[in-house]
Amino acid sequence: MTSNKVMNKMMIAIIGNPDPLNIVFNNPKNRMRSQQMSIHRYGKAINFKAIFLIALLIGILTTFSAGALESEKAEEAPRITAAQDMGGVVKREAGKIKSDLREQTKSLFHRDRLGWDFGSIKYLYTSALTLPKELPGLTKKTIESSRLLGFLGSALILLFFSALLYSIIGRSRMLDWAMHKLEPFGKHIPERFKALYIACLNILVSALIPIVLLSLFSLISKIIQYEASWFQLVGRMLKLWAIGSLILAFLKEIFTGHLIKETNQHGKTLFLYARLLVFYIFSGIAVFWVVEVFKVRTEILALIKFAIAVSIAVVCFLFFMKKEAILSLLPVVPFSIYTRFLSLLKKTYHPLMIISMAVALLWCLGYHNLGVMVLSKIWFTIAAFWGLLLLYYGVRKQVDLWAGKTNPDDETAKMLVGATKSLIKYMAIVASGLIILSLLGLLDPIERIMSFPIFKLGDNTVTLWILIKATLILLAFIYASRLLQTYFDYKIFPFLGIDSGLAYALNTLFKYLSIGIGVLISLNFVGIDLRFLMVFAGAAGIGIGFGLQNLAANIVSGFIIIFGGKIRKGDWIEVSNTMGVVTDVHLTYTKVNSRADIEYLIPNSELISSTLVNYTLSSPFIRIDLPVGVSYNSDPREIERILLGAAKKEPLVSKKTPPAVRFIEYADNSINFILWISIDVRKVAHQQVKSELYFAIFEEFKKKGIEIPFPQRDIHVRSKV
Repeated sequence: MTSNKVMNKMMIAIIGNPDPLNIVFNNPKNRMRSQQMSIHRYGKAINFKAIFLIALLIGILTTFSAGALESEKAEEAPRITAAQDMGGVVKREAGKIKSDLREQTKSLFHRDRLGWDFGSIKYLYTSALTLPKELPGLTKKTIESSRLLGFLGSALILLFFSALLYSIIGRSRMLDWAMHKLEPFGKHIPERFKALYIACLNILVSALIPIVLLSLFSLISKIIQYEASWFQLVGRMLKLWAIGSLILAFLKEIFTGHLIKETNQHGKTLFLYARLLVFYIFSGIAVFWVVEVFKVRTEILALIKFAIAVSIAVVCFLFFMKKEAILSLLPVVPFSIYTRFLSLLKKTYHPLMIISMAVALLWCLGYHNLGVMVLSKIWFTIAAFWGLLLLYYGVRKQVDLWAGKTNPDDETAKMLVGATKSLIKYMAIVASGLIILSLLGLLDPIERIMSFPIFKLGDNTVTLWILIKATLILLAFIYASRLLQTYFDYKIFPFLGIDSGLAYALNTLFKYLSIGIGVLISLNFVGIDLRFLMVFAGAAGIGIGFGLQNLAANIVSGFIIIFGGKIRKGDWIEVSNTMGVVTDVHLTYTKVNSRADIEYLIPNSELISSTLVNYTLSSPFIRIDLPVGVSYNSDPREIERILLGAAKKEPLVSKKTPPAVRFIEYADNSINFILWISIDVRKVAHQQVKSELYFAIFEEFKKKGIEIPFPQRDIHVRSKV
C-alpha cells in the first residue's frame, strides 16, 4: 500500500469523513437538531480547527515522514523520527530523581556540631563566680586607655556618654520638642495623607535620639581615631538601638495606629508581644556582641548563641500562638478562593505552628538544613499564595471599578472587561503554579520527569515539557490577541472613525495573524525551522487534495466574506429560508442568530455560492406589504385614510419613509388594497409589525362598520320533476 493511500485512510479515520462540514450542515437530522438547540459548543470546536489542524498534520508527519521524505530532498529537510522506548526513558529518569531525592533527604538530617558540651556550662559557671576578681584589672585597662586618648579624647568620650545619659532621662521632653517643631509642616499635607504623615513623623521622632547619637559617635570616632573594641561596641549598640527604635515605632503605628483597620481589635495585644519579641531578639544580639568583645572561649560563644536561639524560638512561638490576633491582620475580601484559603489556614494554624516550633528547635540543635527547608517551604509558600491571591483580587477589583464607570449597555466595553479578566486569570494561574511549585521544590522534578523525548526534528529533541511550554506561549498569544481586539473595538477604531464592517475585518485579520505568530514562535520554541514548514505546507496541500476540499473552500470563502464587505457582523441576512443577524464570521462558518434565538452555523462556501438577501447592506430600512380586502360597499378613500392613520400611529413603523396605500384590484368578492410601510429590520420583526397593524385596522373597520367579506359561491340545485 502506497504512502498516499495510507495517509488518505489515516486522515479519513481521524477526521471522520473526507467532507466533515458537508455532513454537519447538510444532514437533515443535524439541521433539525440545530434549530431545536444551541450549537454553540460545536462552534467553539470549529473556531480552533485551524489550530487543531496544525497539531493533526504534525502527528501525521511524524508517522509518515520517513516514507514521504526519502524520495525527494531528504538532505534539505530535517528528518522527523519518533522517540524510541519512551516508557524506559521515563522510568530511568524517575529512578534518577528518586536517587537525588534520597540524597537530599540524607542531607536534611545531617547534624552540625553545636560547639559546646556540659563542660562549657561548668566553665561558664566558674567564670561567673570569679568575675568580681577581674574588675580591678578592667579598671586599670580603662585608665590606660584614657591616657592614650589624652585630655581631648577623654573629654569627647565623657561628653558623648553624658549626652547618652541625658537622652535616656529626658527622652520624653526631647520627643515633645521635636514633635512641636515638625507639627507646622503637617498643615500643608492633604487630608487623605495626613494619617500617613503623622505615622511617619512618629516613627522618625521615635528613632531621632539614637540616630543623633549615632551621628555624634561617628563624628567623635573620626576625630580621635580610637579603635578599642569596647568603644566600637558602643557604635554597634547605637546602630542596634536605632534599628530597634524604627522597628518598634513602625509596629506601634501598624498595630495601635489608624493605618490598618483590621488591627483595631487586637492591636494592643499584638504590639505588646511584638515589642517583647523585638526587645528580646535585640537584647540577645547585644549580649552576644558584648561576649565577643571580652574574647571568651569559642565553646562559650557557641553556648550563649544556642541559648539565645532557643529563647528567641520560644518567644516567637508564644507570639505567633495568638491565632485570632495574628489572623486579624489578614484583610477580608469577598473572593471565594481567598475565603477558602483563610478557612483552611484557620483550621491548620495550630498544627503548623507546632510543627514550626519543633523544626526551629531542631535547627537550634544543629539540623540547620532541615529547619531552613521545612520552615521556608511552609511559610514562604503560604505567604506567596496569599500575596498572589491579594494581587489577583486587587487587579480584578480595579478592572471592575473601571467597568462600573462605563455604559452598562456598551457590549464592546463588556467584551473588553471579559477579555482583560481572562488574560489576568490565565497569567495568575500560570504564575501561581510556577511560583508555588518552585517554592515547594517540585518544579525541577516535574520538569525532569516530563523531559522525556517524544520525537526528534533533525538534531532537536522535542520533549513533553517543551510542548507544554510551547502550548502556554500559544495560549498567552491567544488571550493577549483577544484583549487587543476588544481594545481596538472599544478605543482605537471609534477614535479613527473606522466603519464597523472594516473594523471587524481588521480585527479578524489581526486575530489570525497573532495566532499565526504565536504558532510560529511556539514551533520555533519546539525546534521546528522554516525548512520543516515548507514540508508542512506540502503535506497540508496533500491533505487538502485528499479530504479537506470543503474545509479549504470554507476557509477561502471566510476570507472573501471578511474582506469583501458584503456580509458584515451585525448584518441581517436571509439564506435558504433562514433569516437572522450575523453574530460572528469564522474561518469555516458564519454564525447567524434568528429572531427565535436559534443559532445557525452556515458554511462560508454556501454563503458565497448561493443567493442570499442582505437586508442591511446599504440601509437597514425595508418595505413591507400588508394586503387588505374590504367589501364593495366600502368607500376606497375612507379605506385609504384608515390604513394610513393606523400606519402613522404605530410606533414600530419607521418615519423615514411615509406609508402609502395602493388600490390594486377588483376581486371576486372584495376590493383589495396594499399598505406599504417601512421598518428598521434590525429592531423590528416582520410578523410583529404586521400583527400590530392588523389589530389596529380591524378595530377601525369595526368602528366604521366596514365589512370584510367572505368568499361567496353560487349553488345551483337541480331537481328532477
